[in-house]
Amino acid sequence: MASKAKNSDVKVLKGQEAEDAILQYLKRMNRPFGAVDVSANLKGAVPKAATQKILVALAEKGEIVQKTYGKTSFFVANQASIDAVPADKLTELEVECKTVEDSNNVLAVEVKAITAELSKLKNCPTDEELEAQIASTKKGIMQLTDRLVPLRSGAPLISAEELVKIDADWARWRAEWIRRRKVFMTFWQLATDSLPPQEAEMLLEDLGIEFDTTEHKTLEKGPLCAVQVTNARSNLKRKRE
Repeated sequence: MASKAKNSDVKVLKGQEAEDAILQYLKRMNRPFGAVDVSANLKGAVPKAATQKILVALAEKGEIVQKTYGKTSFFVANQASIDAVPADKLTELEVECKTVEDSNNVLAVEVKAITAELSKLKNCPTDEELEAQIASTKKGIMQLTDRLVPLRSGAPLISAEELVKIDADWARWRAEWIRRRKVFMTFWQLATDSLPPQEAEMLLEDLGIEFDTTEHKTLEKGPLCAVQVTNARSNLKRKRE
């Protein structure tokens, strides 16, 4: 694998500039680093070999502290040379930190309330959805109003007994129609199974046979027939019981 090209935009430091850059970096970070890490974190401004020499030299001057673990050496800024924060400044910072925390807590409560309100608004229908619902409701009202017109004009009502009889007739004749259609389709399949499609079509026209239209198929898939099928299954279940 080809090695990554060095960043040509980084100025390579030498001499005192390199030493100052390394010392300032260690003081600013105030944590142990190896020579490789320091050179990498400085983006190659100081080569690795030079970084190792400068770190050792700074340690000898007492500017930094060198700690050796096995064959690895780590360097950290000399804590004695780092200015300590006065007690009154620490107190001031603690008060400021507490103020910021209290402010964050208040903002967190406000964010929670706003988030809940936003979630509630998102669950509400949009203007377009409300308009569609209103239009659908108005349409339903018109349909129901049209159904009331005969009643308001004094038309005689259909009794419950008549409704039962109508439902029974509907179930009886629809079942008969289904049976007859099944018988026809069986015989028609037998009669035209060996015929080419064109001859079967001609025979259909000669006999004057008409299959179900689109309106018939739509009716079969509609709620009226679906209710009838459900009722038929319920009756069959009761008989088996």
